[in-house]
Amino acid sequence: MADDADATDIQLTDLVNLSEAEHTPEIGEIESQALREDKPQSDAANRKRHSSARRMALAGTLAALLMITGLGAWFGCRIHQDQMAEQQRNLFLQAGCQGALNLTTIDYTRVDADIRRVLDSSTGAFYDDFQKRSPALAEFVKKSKSKTEGTVTESGIESISGESARVLVEVSVKISNVVAAEQEPRNWRMRIDVQRDGDTVKVSNMGFVV
Repeated sequence: MADDADATDIQLTDLVNLSEAEHTPEIGEIESQALREDKPQSDAANRKRHSSARRMALAGTLAALLMITGLGAWFGCRIHQDQMAEQQRNLFLQAGCQGALNLTTIDYTRVDADIRRVLDSSTGAFYDDFQKRSPALAEFVKKSKSKTEGTVTESGIESISGESARVLVEVSVKISNVVAAEQEPRNWRMRIDVQRDGDTVKVSNMGFVV
């Protein structure tokens, strides 16, 4: 009887152990299940990181493009301003040189046209003063049969202020008249003030530099 009781206890113990073994998951199964549960969370985190990285890369690219565009516009504006300034400088210099030539090139055979050319390229007080003096000048040139022909030998901008400038011009002038048909050329240094008058640049004042 004792043997039968022991045998029964062993069988019950075996059944309990077997039941626990059947219902207790192995460590590998637990880890696998944990990995399966963690995988969706890990994928979502990766997608979130990748999305954030893409947004940062896009933001960086846009910032770089905006910076490049801004620099391009700034350089373009500076180039345009420099070109406009150079163009205006050339216009002032050309007007000053032409004004000096008009004033030093007068021929008694066409004095009226030469005086008109000076007036057409003048403005302001200088225009008014020259217009008043032009009849006496024309009479003197005709009586003396005077001819003057100027040639610009050197020129440069002395200063620029807004829509006006001061131009220095050196002119070599050939002179002939009833007294002396041929004379040695004379070198005159002239200071010509010019300013914008509408769409053109005209002489506003003139003086000689000693």
